[in-house]
Amino acid sequence: MAKQHMKVAIIEVIDNQLAANDPPETRQTLDRLLLEGHSEKDAKKLIGCVVTAEIFDVLKKGEPFNLERFIQALNALPKIPEG
Repeated sequence: MAKQHMKVAIIEVIDNQLAANDPPETRQTLDRLLLEGHSEKDAKKLIGCVVTAEIFDVLKKGEPFNLERFIQALNALPKIPEG
């Protein structure tokens, strides 16, 4: 059950980023992945991998949110970030 809640929370983060256009690279990445033939659901799952990797670095490694690292990981999709 907790896993499902986490998935919903990650998608909510992505939807909030898209709605606020902050960072704009999230929208740009979604649009690019859609053009590459990914479904919206799959594209958001890929973006969710980047969000999750960044959350991991912040929580587990005690690192501050790193916008540059986040954007680089978005730009590298569909390659999944390594954790």
